[in-house]
Amino acid sequence: MKINHLALWTLNLEAMRDFYTTYFGAKSNDLYHNKKTEFKSYFLSFDDETRLEIMTRPDIAERTAKDDFGYAHLAMSVGTKEQVDDLTNLLAQEGFEIVGQPRTTGDGYYESVVLDPDGNKVEITV
Repeated sequence: MKINHLALWTLNLEAMRDFYTTYFGAKSNDLYHNKKTEFKSYFLSFDDETRLEIMTRPDIAERTAKDDFGYAHLAMSVGTKEQVDDLTNLLAQEGFEIVGQPRTTGDGYYESVVLDPDGNKVEITV
């Protein structure tokens, strides 16, 4: 197993993108924009295959820093859709709260989301 990516909410998507590409050598994908929710994100890739997702939405400024700034979720890649389903089911059986059922997202990821013991979101993805 490996960490797939880390994700951060931001009020200034372009400034964050410029910061990581300019000062840390990240390479950015094209902007992902879900026009229905106004969610926007970039995936920034580093030389060692580590990726950082930076995300924004117009309503982000209305939310509290506790809920929406900094750490958003940790994504763990498990290999296949079946493994995502199996692990999600196991965690549910073990009493962990599933806050996102397995699904294919608008940007093509197959994922589910579970809360760890401290309530942090862990995305389980292919």
